[in-house]
Amino acid sequence: MRWREWILRLLVLAGLAPAVALPAFASCGVIAGTQPFGPPRWQPVAYRPAAVAPDQVRLTFIGHASFLIETPDGATAITDYNGYNRPANLVPDIITMNNAHSTHYTDDIPPGVRHVLRGWDPGGGMAVHNVQWRDLRVFNVPTNVREYGAGTRQNGNSIFVFSAADLCIAHLSHIHHTLTDTHLRELGPIDVLLAPVDGSWTTSQEDVLTVIGQIKPRLVIPMHFIVSNVLERFLAKAAPQYPARFSNSPEVLLTRTALPRRTEILVLPGH
Repeated sequence: MRWREWILRLLVLAGLAPAVALPAFASCGVIAGTQPFGPPRWQPVAYRPAAVAPDQVRLTFIGHASFLIETPDGATAITDYNGYNRPANLVPDIITMNNAHSTHYTDDIPPGVRHVLRGWDPGGGMAVHNVQWRDLRVFNVPTNVREYGAGTRQNGNSIFVFSAADLCIAHLSHIHHTLTDTHLRELGPIDVLLAPVDGSWTTSQEDVLTVIGQIKPRLVIPMHFIVSNVLERFLAKAAPQYPARFSNSPEVLLTRTALPRRTEILVLPGH
């Protein structure tokens, strides 16, 4: 029943469920199928392990909606892990997935992944995650998915929040709507937002701009701009509110002290 799911979720987020009672790092959160495209194909994304300073998180745009997150204690996570974009020489500690499309998940999980976090409940309920590995904490906030010709699938997607080095990074994944006050309370303050800007397969570009205004992150990194000129159209719509800058590298070192005072957009090379 839905009320039981919400009770479980509140227990997890409050740290009252023994299996997932975790310390808070930054002030993130309320605590201050089958694939139709055949077997996975490995994209040769180079991974070069390197030390991360105690106050830094390294973020690398792998492609589509996948980012590699690395922490000072050596924890690694990949968002929207799939068979298309992933480093061939890295098995991450944590993977997050959503299943609106097959480019956002896979059933081919390599041995060695410590936590597989699906943003949907295969049983039809609500996914609830709150895990920690080393200095990285990851939790989810469920959202809904628009089913083409079949209404709405409740709790079919999750926003995942990654907390490390006093930073809160939120990955919207395949978001299909703007956020409620409940979503915003569960997310808590977000420093860096990874946002899809395609404007069609996910939600409209106007809705994404609304979500940015709701969350008020200090940095927005676009993703999921798979069609020609999509990114340019998004940046043009965002320009009156949010300045944009471009990086020549898919990798960025994030620190709280170096974040812009007001929301800016940082474009990493990719698609």
